[in-house]
Amino acid sequence: MTALDTVTAPAVIRRSSPSRGVLLAMLRLHRTALLFWVGLVAVAAGALLWAMGPGADAAWAEYRAMGCDLARPDLGCDFPGPANSRYQTAVAVGIGLVRLLPLLTGAWAGGALIGRELENGTAKLAWTQSVGPARWLAAKLAVPALLLVTGTLMLTLLHRMLWSSDRALIDVGWRAWHDDGVFEINGTVAAAEALAALALGVLVGLLLRRSLPALGVAVLAVVSLVYVVGELRPHLWPVKTVATGLDDGTPGLDSMIVETGALTASGARVPIPSCSGEPGCDAGNGITHYYADYHPASHFWPLQLMETGLLLAVAALAAATAFVLLRRRTGAAV
Repeated sequence: MTALDTVTAPAVIRRSSPSRGVLLAMLRLHRTALLFWVGLVAVAAGALLWAMGPGADAAWAEYRAMGCDLARPDLGCDFPGPANSRYQTAVAVGIGLVRLLPLLTGAWAGGALIGRELENGTAKLAWTQSVGPARWLAAKLAVPALLLVTGTLMLTLLHRMLWSSDRALIDVGWRAWHDDGVFEINGTVAAAEALAALALGVLVGLLLRRSLPALGVAVLAVVSLVYVVGELRPHLWPVKTVATGLDDGTPGLDSMIVETGALTASGARVPIPSCSGEPGCDAGNGITHYYADYHPASHFWPLQLMETGLLLAVAALAAATAFVLLRRRTGAAV
């Protein structure tokens, strides 16, 4: 047998997946944004963990030293000391960073993630490297969405643990379940807001194809969305109504008050007169009761799920519009 008879085995050629290539390229290109996101989550998580541990212990010790754990504490308990102030500040930092997330996400998605790559031509270059426009856009949406949801849900879990641990300290901070920041971070709304902001930013970037204009318009779009959804929140679930006497109060502080007013003898709703509380004012205006439309604490999850569904619908619509727009601009390349 000669060397010519020897059959040489063909070399194994390993080809990297185009999807893996675009993923690695995206992480490398946007590594600064990735590090910023990891840092933001770390700071917010650290603040909430500190509040649950040493912060709460110090605040409780101060609370007891002031005699506020007694059955009838004095009025000074409404004004927390230094330890309680540090505790409340840490909680506010965790909530504030999560509330800032949609704005930052929309700005980055419109300006850097999409607008800059279309403006400098790197998107078209990627489309010629075995990565079609549709796959490119899918990666731009999927990778940040996964990171955003993972980090946001982790912060939500931490805040819910904090919220259920020390009710007295939370009450000193004058925070209620229906406050904007508390409501968003305590459920699924925060993650849904981030996804909607991402999709809106991507759509704006595709529309404008320039980084700075896309950044500005994306910020306006996200701010408008958050404002509109916040205004719609009390109306996403049927309210409860209570009628009280003229000398009685409205529902407790644990309720989200949607509307208040006065009732006449016929049951008609009228505005509370400006002279209310003065002798003869209510009787002179034919008022017999006051009413309040409100959401009790038991409406938390119905409101959460309705608002989450609304935000996810916005995200899905914006993402679908982005794919349609990209298809029209690239034709058969998609």
